[in-house]
Amino acid sequence: MHAPAQGPIPSEMLLHAYRNGIFPMADGRDDAELFWVEPRQRAIIPLDGFRCTRSLRKILRRDRFEVTCNRAFGDVLRACAAPRDDGGGTWISRRIESSFLALNREGHAHSIECWRDGALVGGLYGLAVDRAFCGESMFSRADNASKVALAWLVALMQRAGFALLDCQFMTEHLASLGAVEIPQAHYRALLESARGQPGLALPEAYAALLAEAGSSSPGKLIAQSFTQTS
Repeated sequence: MHAPAQGPIPSEMLLHAYRNGIFPMADGRDDAELFWVEPRQRAIIPLDGFRCTRSLRKILRRDRFEVTCNRAFGDVLRACAAPRDDGGGTWISRRIESSFLALNREGHAHSIECWRDGALVGGLYGLAVDRAFCGESMFSRADNASKVALAWLVALMQRAGFALLDCQFMTEHLASLGAVEIPQAHYRALLESARGQPGLALPEAYAALLAEAGSSSPGKLIAQSFTQTS
């Protein structure tokens, strides 16, 4: 079903859609129309099943990247929408971009950024609805940057009291990090059980983590929160 070409999608409409397991996509960056998607099979990462390998924990402990939350939401979104090396297009249209920028300003959408030498080299963004985080997209310009961003997201969600991490569609990259595929009916049940507000918003959990780390390494705290070995 296509919506008429117009301005940003109203935030209330988007929040209602995501609470019902539906999300928008477009056929290209400059496509003014969009369609609503409800996959038959949904990819999620169980918060207790994130696969943090020894090598990833080592990268986290060494704080190879500076990791931030909501410092550069728009830059992360545009990097995710940029043309891929394989020549593939994007489903993140300018209309979807403007809609998520509004959701970020309203405190619903968040990003995790990875920086190296002051340059943005990786990150992800998504939408928090109740105690679920619906991951939209991620990008990486440096080895392991997107993995580090995802590890931080999972750790922050655990600390904040979230219950569900939605990844929409399965990829080999997500599967390697512990993602599993479930039927849409099961996903809807998990979404329903994730109703209610978390103890902390993601930016608050990020600030609390930095305060806990103090002058030591926040990456060490993240690494310690994962016990699964490769």
